[in-house]
Amino acid sequence: MKIRLITLPNIVTLCNLLCGSAATVYALVLSDLQTAFWLVVAAAVFDFLDGFTARLTGSFSPVGKELDSLSDMVSFGVAPSSVLFVMYQTQSGAFAGGGIDPWGFAVFILAAFSALRLAKFNIDESQSYEFEGLPTPAAALLVCSAGYLFADGVYAVRPYYILLSALCLSYFLVSPVRMFALKFHGYGLHEPQNLLRYVFLLVSLAALVLFRIGAVPFIIMAYILVSLVRNIVMSLRRG
Repeated sequence: MKIRLITLPNIVTLCNLLCGSAATVYALVLSDLQTAFWLVVAAAVFDFLDGFTARLTGSFSPVGKELDSLSDMVSFGVAPSSVLFVMYQTQSGAFAGGGIDPWGFAVFILAAFSALRLAKFNIDESQSYEFEGLPTPAAALLVCSAGYLFADGVYAVRPYYILLSALCLSYFLVSPVRMFALKFHGYGLHEPQNLLRYVFLLVSLAALVLFRIGAVPFIIMAYILVSLVRNIVMSLRRG
């Protein structure tokens, strides 16, 4: 079987990878967390477009599936971990002193659990219509938008809170919590979960218009909270 490496969907996926790589450099080398955020946003857009392009051109392939996960590992695993690392070192005062606090490396647990999340997703056939655990792009956008606001001086946070956030997000990445996906398999309200999707998208859009980047962390946290409540309701109904 001839393996085609250069296809339109794979090129789009590689754009995701390149954006994630650049975001990592901007964070670790330049401490520019705002540019890192926009590059991760661009990576998320390319991550959406590669699947759309594959469906449009009928170019699905095992290579494309593996390439997508490898690219996501960089853009939504390594890049957000790098943002957390810079935030930790800045708040601990290590960068100001020209050094590095070794405890800051603990934030890369987020990259490790992102790898576990992506590996699980690749072999789990039950995640076609909803997710089990927090999707890596959502975790990355939460971290990088927080990094943007941190760099903008909107808030300051103690170093151990940064470590705690890495641990919490790592748990949610591999947790058994079922989270609704914004994937429409039909657009009518009679379709399961479409009402929830429409309401969440409309509220999120309104929040972005009103509060811009400041809304992003709260949108992701609301997504987690709504999914948790939904799981509890479904458990009670089954019980």
